[in-house]
Amino acid sequence: MALGNILLLAVLAFFAVIVYRSVKVVPQSAEWVIERFGKYSRTLPAGLNILIPFLDNVAHKVSVLERQLDAYDISVITRDNVEVSLEATNFFRVIDAAKSVYRIADVSKAVQTTAESIVRSAAGKLDLDELQSSRQQMGDEVLQNLQNAAEVWGLEITRTEITDVKVDNQTKEAQRQQLNAEREKRAVIATAEGDRRRVELSADAELYDAQRRAEAVRIAAEAEAFAIEKRAQATAEQTRIIAQAINENGQVAVDYDVLIKQVDAIGRLAAADNAKTLVIPSDITKALGSLELLSGVLGAQKNA
Repeated sequence: MALGNILLLAVLAFFAVIVYRSVKVVPQSAEWVIERFGKYSRTLPAGLNILIPFLDNVAHKVSVLERQLDAYDISVITRDNVEVSLEATNFFRVIDAAKSVYRIADVSKAVQTTAESIVRSAAGKLDLDELQSSRQQMGDEVLQNLQNAAEVWGLEITRTEITDVKVDNQTKEAQRQQLNAEREKRAVIATAEGDRRRVELSADAELYDAQRRAEAVRIAAEAEAFAIEKRAQATAEQTRIIAQAINENGQVAVDYDVLIKQVDAIGRLAAADNAKTLVIPSDITKALGSLELLSGVLGAQKNA
């Protein structure tokens, strides 16, 4: 009876071992590399998988999560012969587990070494100023070239970052002097531009003022010409009327016109500010009487 129990337990244990060796559950974040008789057989994807017990062996458990290399410094020489240190990092993930374990021993070290070589080559094509302002473009170039090199290892390079550009103190001082010189140059240019603009605006103002004065002179001349023309027309009309009156009334109209002018002259003389006493000759009073008489005669003739 005891022997039967032992055999049963042995059979159960054997089946348990068989199940354990043949049924494998691979997590989502990994892929398992299977070897048969020491040779690569296949790669197990995530989920439930069945193996041939004692023949198939899980040789490698490879994580397919994206990985980030620790930041590392790369000494480079730019196109203008300035030595700088670039701080870089890389992100990658395994897309072919078999290649990542059979083609290279240390994946992270291989990616870093290749990235350093590519970064040095890319940085050597740029000046220091371009290197500092074009880190994103250089990162994209490094990413493309590094991806081509990493395909043989079953890797996908997801991102390459140039996180910092480090220069020595002498280079920093030279850059500071260059920056100050550039600022002074921009200040001088801005001052010159301001002076030139001020002169232009002043000249424009003077030109505008001269044009307005000329326009005012022109308008005044036109107004004076118009006034002279109107006065001439009025004088001509007055002369025509007097000539017509003389033609119609003879000596009476002539005497009336003379008397009118005499009365007008006496009025202006009396209205003068410096006239204190006004002495009128008797001929003038006679003229005034004659003016009234002539006015009556002319009025009667007009009514007739």
